[in-house]
Amino acid sequence: MSGPEIAVTVAGGWDALADAGTVAHRAAAAALAAEGVGAAELSVLLTDDAQVRALNRDYRGKDAATDVLSFPGDDDDAGGPRLLGDVVVAAGTCRADAAREGKPAADHLAHLVVHGTLHVLGYDHATTAEAEAMEALERRVLAGLGISDPYAPPDARQAGAA
Repeated sequence: MSGPEIAVTVAGGWDALADAGTVAHRAAAAALAAEGVGAAELSVLLTDDAQVRALNRDYRGKDAATDVLSFPGDDDDAGGPRLLGDVVVAAGTCRADAAREGKPAADHLAHLVVHGTLHVLGYDHATTAEAEAMEALERRVLAGLGISDPYAPPDARQAGAA
């Protein structure tokens, strides 16, 4: 394996976005390419809000729905590809957030997958400096996919997309 292998599983809740698996794969691949990731494995699970809430509760101690979860992998296996980890996206929360923010659901899904992928690569947004660096990279990756700046106000996104 020379480049990253990305496994996308589409489970419950994604019927309204028929190409969700393709969108997620393209977004993850773009984020990994931007960081020059070679031989590696990443898992992306697109599922319903109930499963994401259960994962959030069980692994983070937060009994609430959320849009995306990232679980960095164990990189101790020097003999094989780098195991990056898992990204999990909640269908209902993704769609609701996209509607509230005036974004196409596919664009918001791509943003969430890019965001989660960067988390498994070690990016964080706990400080202002970290957030600015991560958001700048997200903007660059998404622009390469033809997606407007997800952090711009809605009127600026629409103007930029025209």
